Amino acid sequence: MTSPVRRHAPFRRALGTGAAALVAGLLLAGCGPAAPAAAPGATTAGAPSPKATPPAPSATPAPTPSASPEDTAATDEQLLLVTQADRDTIALVDPRERTGSADSPTDSPAVLDEITVGAAPWDVAVHAETGRAFVSTAEGVAVVDLATRERTDLVGYEHGPARVAYGEYRPGGLGLAVSPDGATVYVAVSTGEEAFLEQIDVADGDVVRSVPVGRRPFDVLVGDDGREVYTIDHDGFTVTVVDAGTFDAHAIEVAPFGTEGGLASFEKPHYAVLDADGNLLLPYQGRALARVDPATGEVTTTGLDADTHQHGVARADDGTLVVAGNGPFGNADSGASIEVVSPAGDSTVLPTDRRHETVAVWQHDGAAFGVLAGGYTQDGAWDGLTVLPLAAALDGTDESYEIRVPGRPQAVVPVTLPEPETSSVEGNP
Repeated sequence: MTSPVRRHAPFRRALGTGAAALVAGLLLAGCGPAAPAAAPGATTAGAPSPKATPPAPSATPAPTPSASPEDTAATDEQLLLVTQADRDTIALVDPRERTGSADSPTDSPAVLDEITVGAAPWDVAVHAETGRAFVSTAEGVAVVDLATRERTDLVGYEHGPARVAYGEYRPGGLGLAVSPDGATVYVAVSTGEEAFLEQIDVADGDVVRSVPVGRRPFDVLVGDDGREVYTIDHDGFTVTVVDAGTFDAHAIEVAPFGTEGGLASFEKPHYAVLDADGNLLLPYQGRALARVDPATGEVTTTGLDADTHQHGVARADDGTLVVAGNGPFGNADSGASIEVVSPAGDSTVLPTDRRHETVAVWQHDGAAFGVLAGGYTQDGAWDGLTVLPLAAALDGTDESYEIRVPGRPQAVVPVTLPEPETSSVEGNP
């Protein structure tokens, strides 16, 4: 990335309650719904899944991973799990492999394995203590044993789709999160017209209850104490707060630039992170960072500096934020960028010619790196990840590099593999 770095003083320009009035006259467009896209030859028909019976395409026995676990032994080093939204797989990636430009047509040595999970995977969550990963697909929630790298279950949705399709507007599972104890998975399911948060009992492999939430929930988060679940409702301009005990739900409008334009607006929520106090942080258009107190419903905003249509956000342990920006859409005027905000509020904007969807923070040798997935849900997606050293970025230096990951990588999470299972055959150690 050779474009100049833009650095700014701490963001302190509060937008407050008058923000909507300031931009009410702006013309909003884009981000509206369209017919669900299907990968060539991949769209299949199937009856709606009333509860836990997935459609036929992935009802075959759990797949075998493409490489044996012994080929990449367990390590304390963090790797990455990445959903491949144009396929039916997730990739296990070693971000230490600097493979050059992601435009290369060759296979990447950074991809250690691909695990079949189900059509059009959207989100992935890891529970380290139980050694499981959970993936929301168009068909159901896949349960993956990280030790063997095999899918062990596919839990169908209560509000399952009538067809299997690919693309941003496909029905099925979207945002997903796992409870702190690993016993429960919460997945947002879109039918196209409605959306629901469904609760899955991992031990039983069943959906046990559901509740309506706002339309197209891109993201789901669980509070650190597990008592509340939050859906980020892209087409609803809301965050829905769900009590994990009663499953009662209420919505909080989060629209710092108003709701004019409705489904065609770009000024809608996409993804969020929790801060140290349990508040939700949501970036909007590289112009506002909304802070939502789920206990009171209060929404406050401070300024961002990228002035670009933002999607994914991640938070490092020290509070540093990394935000993906995708160009001049809606009321944002600047090009694609990565915005890094220090715990003190200093903002560094790194222009890039790449667009990204989600962001994660990867730890390596005591340093933190932002990892941004190239599977942007609109035009401009590319087959790769951008890895950005955060300390250098906060100093105004862009030391990012790219990793090729095929299949439109959409969501990325760090993972430390458990020890491989040993054989129980007599005579083997």
